Amino acid sequence: MKSVLVYIDEDALAYSVDLLEIARLMYGKRAFKAYALSAAGEHAEIQSLFDYVCIPRKESLANFEAARIAHCIELLHREYSFDAILIPATHCGRMIAPRAAMRLRAGLVADVTAVGTDGDEVLMVRPAFSGRMLATVGCREGGPVMMSVRPRAFSYQERTLKAGTLLEFNAPSLNGPGIRLIERRGKAESHDIRESEVLISGGDGAIRDFPQMERLAQLLHGRVAASRKAVDKGTAPRSIQVGQSGKIVSPRLYIALGISGSAQHVAGIRNAEYVISVNTDRHAPICSMSDIIVEATSGSFLNGLLQKIEGSNQEHPGG
Repeated sequence: MKSVLVYIDEDALAYSVDLLEIARLMYGKRAFKAYALSAAGEHAEIQSLFDYVCIPRKESLANFEAARIAHCIELLHREYSFDAILIPATHCGRMIAPRAAMRLRAGLVADVTAVGTDGDEVLMVRPAFSGRMLATVGCREGGPVMMSVRPRAFSYQERTLKAGTLLEFNAPSLNGPGIRLIERRGKAESHDIRESEVLISGGDGAIRDFPQMERLAQLLHGRVAASRKAVDKGTAPRSIQVGQSGKIVSPRLYIALGISGSAQHVAGIRNAEYVISVNTDRHAPICSMSDIIVEATSGSFLNGLLQKIEGSNQEHPGG
């Protein structure tokens, strides 16, 4: 039976658990043993989802101790011989994954957004050339298969409850001085478009309409997003870019304004529940995956919808 180790990022618990979907895609629903590495020692929320939860015996490790956590992954692999090691491509995961790969002398595929198999070969898809194309990397034999995975690229739904045995291990110490926490400051409030249930997204055909998009987003309790073309032209910041080279999103409602729908952008919204496309070209690629297609300019659509919503709010101020 195959065995898979998932690194649990304490600041991205849901994204970490979703990596079990990759194991299911590679090995089947019941053909693998799932191990979790919780360097922080937290296990209450994940113990019922994994066969084994590995925690440090005497001390917890913080996310920023990337070198020590990478050493932990090496020690655990030496003992349990994992077939795959999966790490979320969060800020901390991006520091841990290459360090662990170097220790294990293993290949690492970073920022994976899709996984498949071809016989015994594992196929991993990731953005290449700044997101202009997608590369498929195959792992035919040997191991372990190592990858860091884009948050929200996968969603683990088949959550079979398990016993979740705790495995304690001795966390290694570093020969050098390591990292010491001197001060902790609260992070300024930020809004991640991946957490929004409603996204109003603008592309090349909506460059002049971002102010109206902001108004609509406020009325719908959503957020504004953008395509790569809008970001490259300086209309929107890269932090709200949707797509393979930006962020993969899964809102309940995605309104695409003036977006043609490149393969990279479509891949970034494939988990959206409901898609409305507003475009002057009814045959634009994004229309093929849309639930509703509005053949119009983004400006006329926004003006009409805003008048309708704001007029309704004036008639029913308490509604």
